[in-house]
Amino acid sequence: MKVLFLCTANSCRSILCEALFNHLAPPGLRAYSAGSEPKGFVHPLTLKALERSGVACDGLSSKSTEAHAELQPDLVITVCDKAAGEVCPVLFGPALRAHWGLADPSEVVGSDAEIAAAFDATVARIKTRLQAFLALPFDQLDADALRAELVRIGSL
Repeated sequence: MKVLFLCTANSCRSILCEALFNHLAPPGLRAYSAGSEPKGFVHPLTLKALERSGVACDGLSSKSTEAHAELQPDLVITVCDKAAGEVCPVLFGPALRAHWGLADPSEVVGSDAEIAAAFDATVARIKTRLQAFLALPFDQLDADALRAELVRIGSL
């Protein structure tokens, strides 16, 4: 199964999802990420948050959705926080789609400790969602049941 995490800038939330998914997932499941308006770099605090979590950062990069034009993902999950007024890209043909909104920790204003705490809280929320996702009995779920589970997980 190929999962594509999409966001606008592909420098923070979708990168966190890609790295954490690939860290937690068993063989046969792989995550990718992209953005509709990529910044072209991974936010440095994203990398520090992953390092604090013991997650490898090798190969992570900010890239456009066009970089995955041939990917044919099974699942596309947008992570832009709709409350912040962001427009999430929705592409990739017949892939099952879900939205797991996340506030952008890179927009937090405060002390270094407060900003690091916002990144760590985002990592923890993503881990909770990914652990719930990876625990699903995929072989027992049809598309509608999987879609319902994705909605449920997106509210965690």
